[in-house]
Amino acid sequence: MEKWQKVFESAILIRAEIVKGVLLEHDITAIVLNKKESVYQLHGSYHVMVTSENALEAVNIIKNEISF
Repeated sequence: MEKWQKVFESAILIRAEIVKGVLLEHDITAIVLNKKESVYQLHGSYHVMVTSENALEAVNIIKNEISF
């Protein structure tokens, strides 16, 4: 079973989706996990998750290629 690690967190869904898309372009499987707490989505955030084996590479890509 694969273990997943959080490599990015944002309160804004589109930013998480952009990060996911960039990682997918680099052949890194990524998912966006909705950690919002309520129906109104006032609290919480979106987490971009990758497998443990890809976490270091994903963090480097996010750090070097993505800026908001």
